[in-house]
Amino acid sequence: MPDHTYTRVGFFSGEKIPLEMHKARMVQRVHLRPVGERLAVLNATGNNTFLLPNRDVFLDMLTDSGVNAMSEAQYAAMLLADDSYAGSETYYRLEKTVQGFFGLKYFLPAHQGRACENILATAYVNPGQYMVTNYHFTTTKAHITRVGGHVYECVSDAASVTASSDPFKGNYEMAKLASFVDKVGTDKIAFVRIEAGTNLIGGQPVSLANMREVSEYCRSKGLKLVLDASLLADNLYFIKTREESCLKRPLDEIVLEMSGLMDIVYFSGRKLGCARGGGIVLAGEDDYRKLRDLVPLFDGFLTYGGMSVREMEAMNVGIRETLDIDTISQTPIFVEALGESLQAKGVPIVTPFGGLGCHVDALKFIPHVPQEQYPAGALCSAMFLTGGIRGMERGTLSEQRNPDGSEHLSSMELMRLAVPKRVFSLSQMMFVADRLGWLYEHRDLIGGLEFEEEPATLRFFLGRLRPIGDWQERLAAAFRRDMPSGL
Repeated sequence: MPDHTYTRVGFFSGEKIPLEMHKARMVQRVHLRPVGERLAVLNATGNNTFLLPNRDVFLDMLTDSGVNAMSEAQYAAMLLADDSYAGSETYYRLEKTVQGFFGLKYFLPAHQGRACENILATAYVNPGQYMVTNYHFTTTKAHITRVGGHVYECVSDAASVTASSDPFKGNYEMAKLASFVDKVGTDKIAFVRIEAGTNLIGGQPVSLANMREVSEYCRSKGLKLVLDASLLADNLYFIKTREESCLKRPLDEIVLEMSGLMDIVYFSGRKLGCARGGGIVLAGEDDYRKLRDLVPLFDGFLTYGGMSVREMEAMNVGIRETLDIDTISQTPIFVEALGESLQAKGVPIVTPFGGLGCHVDALKFIPHVPQEQYPAGALCSAMFLTGGIRGMERGTLSEQRNPDGSEHLSSMELMRLAVPKRVFSLSQMMFVADRLGWLYEHRDLIGGLEFEEEPATLRFFLGRLRPIGDWQERLAAAFRRDMPSGL
């Protein structure tokens, strides 16, 4: 890309409008069901938005994982796939791209990000050891605890302040990191992890300067440093546009410095590269050999890792497209537009706007619902009921219970409304803002949820809940009254 500061396209009117840097050439039909049907399907699926059939969803804002729109170049590349079990040319093309993108020598394919987490936890974490991280992700934590490890978080205190002006709320608090390592000793640390675009605190980025600090510290202590680069595209955009020293630096140069600070980088291709798959990239041969044997055991042979070769070809192109500022800007600028519209309606949201999507602060939205009744989950149910919009709970429901069976109350209760890349139009974002604005005016009607079926692991994926009381019927009645022609 040209070596200059990124500048968004302006409008003569002075209005701040996100501009799509693409055109639609294929569309998918969506359906907006009547509110009565939405209520019925909500209860039939246990008030868990993961269990909603997509045919009943109007706008699917559950996640950006595997649902981003691919480019025409990605679809064209899929026709080149070499469908071989071993030694596929498709793999060698992807390997070359990944090596060039990250600047690291070794590449191991895996079928998605959590497969990489499984391999890393299996290889490096012994019972009683810690994975230190800026902030955990649900599947990451589950894999660490599955093998008897623990997770310790060193994110700055600013991360839990939802309304903030801190541009890099995903940063490590270096004093916390040093204090914890001194307390437990380096032998108790399996590895240190940086999550780019910290998911559970609102898609907040980590600065390149902070990554340098963490890397320098880890190398001084002989600690292995791992980067979760799944949300690298959004984090890269924010580094480019918010970090003064990077305003004029090319994107490829920023990525190479970032990955050069790490021992291991892993990613979900469902996010980075907009194709279904993943991979682990390594600087050292010893780490490569340690992890290599686990790929055929858990995922597939070393030249496909459980991925379809067609997806690998698409990922190959998608990773290269990550170095195009007009590609990686599309989610952040649409999140910003949605966020500003919600702020104008008084809706409490996480600021500054992160990547991934818009995050609504459920503790401020419905403060009368106690955390033990999963306010973020309840807000997701209410959002689907109000507009057929599927969001995701990122709060206590996404946590694991404490060993004694009590709830581990999350530091934040967020409803995430993901904005997949190049999928939604501006009018659809305005529809989301309109329905959420209506819901905010009727927030006193929203009640809590309780489990009727609770899995022991990753309960937010498969658990089923029921409303406490008749609040959903009363909310639906209010919607029919106010919106007689609005389904």
